[in-house]
Amino acid sequence: MGTFGDTATVYVLIAIVTIGAFIVFSFHSGKRKNREICTATFNELVKVFKPDDQTFTNIGGVVGHHGTFSFKERSSVSRIDVTLTLLPRQAPLYMPISKFLMRNDRLFISVYMRYPPPGEGHIIEKGYTGFRGPEITNISRLHQMELQWGDLAFFLYYEQDRMIDRFRELVGSLPDPGPIRHIAIVPDQRKGFIFMGLQQEPIETYLAAVYDWLFRVFEPYE
Repeated sequence: MGTFGDTATVYVLIAIVTIGAFIVFSFHSGKRKNREICTATFNELVKVFKPDDQTFTNIGGVVGHHGTFSFKERSSVSRIDVTLTLLPRQAPLYMPISKFLMRNDRLFISVYMRYPPPGEGHIIEKGYTGFRGPEITNISRLHQMELQWGDLAFFLYYEQDRMIDRFRELVGSLPDPGPIRHIAIVPDQRKGFIFMGLQQEPIETYLAAVYDWLFRVFEPYE
């Protein structure tokens, strides 16, 4: 009986040590992976935006990062704010829950322009409009239609008909939305908003297309 008890104790200790080693290993490898994702993402942002100055701030350990890109007055862009929210890869016990809630690493981009747009508009991936989806402040005054973008269905919310043409122009220039889940044109703030659910592929191609499109949407008009 004593031998069985001793054996059980040994197995319990081995299990505890194994779990502990797994947690320690996951913490360091997850922390390193998040750091790599953060560095690669911000390098891509700088390459696309070409700012005159930028600052990066850690706002949540290894899972939250903020960036501000500034531009001289000659640019149509006044400022770009970016928030990168990463999955807690350093916390293996919480990772499955976070993966269920967030699905992917998330990138939120707010592009502040010097000129107002011709109207308000949103294009949102249909699957993103449900659980924990975005809230549109002025949705009651916007029209809605469904639009196919690549293999995904999107909802298009627009204030004026000319915004339909603007968004169709974007879809035509970028056949695959990739990680893009929500793009918004907000006249009151002179802001273009981009939300991406990051995957394994680089974001530069998708972001560059949307960024160039924003310049055409916010260009001076009569």
